[in-house]
Amino acid sequence: MSPHPSGLRPPLRSVRDRIRQVVLFELGGLALVTPPFAWASGVPLSDSIGLLALISLLAAAWNATYNTCFDRIEAKLAGRPADRRPLPLRVAHAIGFEGGLLLMSLPIITAWTGMSWFEALLADLGLATAYVLYAFAFNLGYDRAFPIEPQRCESLSSAR
Repeated sequence: MSPHPSGLRPPLRSVRDRIRQVVLFELGGLALVTPPFAWASGVPLSDSIGLLALISLLAAAWNATYNTCFDRIEAKLAGRPADRRPLPLRVAHAIGFEGGLLLMSLPIITAWTGMSWFEALLADLGLATAYVLYAFAFNLGYDRAFPIEPQRCESLSSAR
């Protein structure tokens, strides 16, 4: 039994739409986060750009995977598309994304910068905090700017 009243699954974002979302998110994140990261960490701006670009590529792959899986699970369990996600679930979504990325990026930060694991953890937590706030605002804005189009269903009688 489907939780959606109509018995139909809610529409998901298209691959093209998801690619646009990931590209805009990562470019915006790099522009917003690199300067403060360089200042706070003491890592030169040129090294910070390279490091954050590498993490951005990792994040882009994680973003597409995580969001697609999250959206499918939400659609199946709650019967709604991602652009109708309630506020508490948006918060959980952003924290889950950043937590997974933190686990993957910590070794990269340590190797790239020569920071101790503790320093890299603090830097990574700072990045994660910045990106959680950014992800929340970006995804809310993205859903408003690019709502998911309902699927058009034609009845058999109209096809005759």
